[in-house]
Amino acid sequence: MKKFLFDASLCNGCYGCQFICKDEHCGNDWSPYAAKQPVSGQFWCKLEQEDRGKVPEVKINYKPVMGAQNEKIREYAPEVLMEREDGLIVIDTEKAKGRKDIADKFEGIYWNEELQLPQGCTGCAHLLDDGWSVPRCVDICATGALQYVDEEDLPANAEPSCEGSHMYYVNYPKRWVYGCFVDRQKNEVLIGADAKLLDDSGTEVAALKTDDFGEFRFKELEDKPYKVVLSADGYKEETLIADTSEEDVVLGDIFATVA
Repeated sequence: MKKFLFDASLCNGCYGCQFICKDEHCGNDWSPYAAKQPVSGQFWCKLEQEDRGKVPEVKINYKPVMGAQNEKIREYAPEVLMEREDGLIVIDTEKAKGRKDIADKFEGIYWNEELQLPQGCTGCAHLLDDGWSVPRCVDICATGALQYVDEEDLPANAEPSCEGSHMYYVNYPKRWVYGCFVDRQKNEVLIGADAKLLDDSGTEVAALKTDDFGEFRFKELEDKPYKVVLSADGYKEETLIADTSEEDVVLGDIFATVA
């Protein structure tokens, strides 16, 4: 069984995977694997962008979504799928005519009104059967972020994008907290100040020094409340709430008070 593996730490957001899917399927009829993909309205390989944080600390993360590659579709409508040893979900263009219910039920399956067909990612099965070793989206990925691997070769920490999905993610960043410690009177940042992160029980979970810009970043945090405690010689200790339950936290400039 083959799976898609996406390493978020390697993706630079070039959108090559999304573009090349259009190049392969728009205007090309690969029946019975896939009929022509419409130029607009369908994204069989869709690169989703997540904007995190706020000015002055903004991060952008990406992840490809191939909703049609999901075992739930096989469970729901096995009669319209091509039988394959590699496990790819491939909707047969003849068997699936008129099956709008499939597109209505599954995100990532699109209804082609003109052709009366449900459509979605096929894993470029027509190319694989013609000798290609990987789908075009994987072939075009310049950084190696997107891979096509045997199921047994998936890393232990890989997680499916959703239940039943053939798409697995690794190294997708967890929550983070950012801030900058500043002496407003001197109009200077505080370099080398102590920054500690405490959980809601008061236990220290991380500690670091502010950098040459007075900034600190706590990364790979769980979705829960924290407290940030800042201290530096000659200044009062500052304690701030940093709740990452719903989103990353940008504390911005934190003005130190002279002791």
